[in-house]
Amino acid sequence: MAEDLTLVDSLVQSSFLVQGVMRRVAARQDLSVIQMRLLGILRDREPGTLLLSRILELDKSSVTGLVDRAEKRGLVERVPDPDDGRAVRIKLTRGGRAIVTKGAAEVEAEIETVAAGLTDPQRRQLAGLLSRFASPPARPAVPGTERSPS
Repeated sequence: MAEDLTLVDSLVQSSFLVQGVMRRVAARQDLSVIQMRLLGILRDREPGTLLLSRILELDKSSVTGLVDRAEKRGLVERVPDPDDGRAVRIKLTRGGRAIVTKGAAEVEAEIETVAAGLTDPQRRQLAGLLSRFASPPARPAVPGTERSPS
């Protein structure tokens, strides 16, 4: 039963569920999940390639290829970085914004369907717990690696 799942099992099962939703929505837009993630990241920011590589946890050359393919499809564009004339930032195009807006609405609708059995207080509680989980405080030092004061 679902109530018998451990914390880890619950989170892993939830991850599978969300990844399935992302995969289906991305496929309907003729995108891979990583392309969908790229567009989602660009909804509210215009990062450079290095920051994108950190967020996506990919090497810089992989991100460059990802951006190249999205640019060829007219989903993103490279714009000059106002703070560094040698650098560029990655920005959604109008077409990219339309796809990410539609995709976000589809993801929300599918997740709402899955969460239909939760009450409003349960939804708020789950959102709060997952927010805390997704933004953990700084990790404590691994035991045995602390430096003694000199």
